[in-house]
Amino acid sequence: MTPQAESILELFRSTGAYLQGHFRLTSGLHSAEYLQSALVLQHPAAAEKLGRLMAEAILKLTSVPIGLVVSPALGGLIIGHEVARALGTRFLFLERPPGSTEMQLRRGFSVAPGEITVVIEDVITTGGTTHDVIDVLREAGANVVAAGSIIDRSGGQADVSVPRVALVTMHVAAHYPEACPLCQQG
Repeated sequence: MTPQAESILELFRSTGAYLQGHFRLTSGLHSAEYLQSALVLQHPAAAEKLGRLMAEAILKLTSVPIGLVVSPALGGLIIGHEVARALGTRFLFLERPPGSTEMQLRRGFSVAPGEITVVIEDVITTGGTTHDVIDVLREAGANVVAAGSIIDRSGGQADVSVPRVALVTMHVAAHYPEACPLCQQG
C-alpha cells in the first residue's frame, strides 16, 4: 500500500470511520469491516483534501475536459461535491426515490447530450451503485469517461464499465448472507 493510501486509512481510523463488527452493505453482502466515510467527511479539511486528491487521480485517467461530476446519494454527496470544486465543475447527484431501487435524476437536475462526466463515490464494494449511476447518465445522454472512489473494497476487481481510480484499494471479505460466517456464528 502506498504512503498516501496508508495516510488515508489512518484518517479513517483516527476519526472512528473504520469499523469492525457485522455489517450489511448496500450491495446486500455482509462484512466484518465497514468504512463509514461520513465520519471522515464531516471534517471540511479532510473532505477538501480527499476531494483534491481524487480530482488529481481522475485527471490522470482522462485527457478530456470534465464538465460534470455526479455522485449517488447519500454516501457520495460530500466527496463528489469536493471533487467538483477541485475540478471547477458542476456537481449533481442521483438518488433512489422512496420505495424504489432505481437510481434517478431528480430535483430538476439534467445533463446535456455528450456532457463529459465522471462518477464519484465514497466506497465501492461490487461497483453496482456506480454502474447504476453510469447507466442512468448514459441514458440521459452524458458521456461518462471515468469513475472514482475514496475506498475500493474489491481489491481492484469491481467493474463499472469505465476506467476508474480509488485513493485506497483493499480487499475486504464480503459474503452473501447465506454464506456469512458471522451470521453462522449467531
